[in-house]
Amino acid sequence: MQLSELYCLTIILLSIKWVWKDISLHLIPKLRLEMSFQHVTCGAIILLGLLWSVQASVKDNLTIHFLALTTLTLMYGWRSACGLTIVISISLCFFGQINPYQLPSYIVLSGFIPILISYSVFLLSYSYLPRNIFVFIFVAGFFNGAFTGSMHLLTNAVYLLSLGAYDWTTISDNYMIFLPLLAFPEGLLNGMAVAILVVFKPEWLRVFSDRDYIYNHYRDK
Repeated sequence: MQLSELYCLTIILLSIKWVWKDISLHLIPKLRLEMSFQHVTCGAIILLGLLWSVQASVKDNLTIHFLALTTLTLMYGWRSACGLTIVISISLCFFGQINPYQLPSYIVLSGFIPILISYSVFLLSYSYLPRNIFVFIFVAGFFNGAFTGSMHLLTNAVYLLSLGAYDWTTISDNYMIFLPLLAFPEGLLNGMAVAILVVFKPEWLRVFSDRDYIYNHYRDK
């Protein structure tokens, strides 16, 4: 195992303390008590596993796939979402989609970092923008997904460059060129998913509250 993978493994092990606390207090009890929530969670794991397994590879390690982690983060919160990405990544490794020796970096680069970016964008929109349903859908959903997808490509590019796997010209011409092509579909995927959940299943969104995004407007009057 390379030194970079050991660093990523250390990050995962250190993160488990904060991740497990939320999972043990909120995710696991809800999974035990609500069968419908079990179905939703299993469905999310399967759908993301399938989505991540469909990827385009220009060169070794220069792979592109949709994340949909913005939606997962808004549904479960960042801690539980990190825990679920570990499960999804291990499942993909079990089915031969991920090299076991690259699993730690995959979890950090394609799981933890995009989730933290998504949650940070949500917190900024929640704190500094008007709280209404359109801001939630278009900023916390659409823009957030597009930005997170773009930052995912950039993070992977910087990581591969730091390892010396490819020079910047190769990365730029064969990988970063897809950034504008991937940003809009990633944003659209998450924006549509968030819009559907807000309208039909708002209770599935952990960070969404009617008091904040709907009734807050009337209360201010």
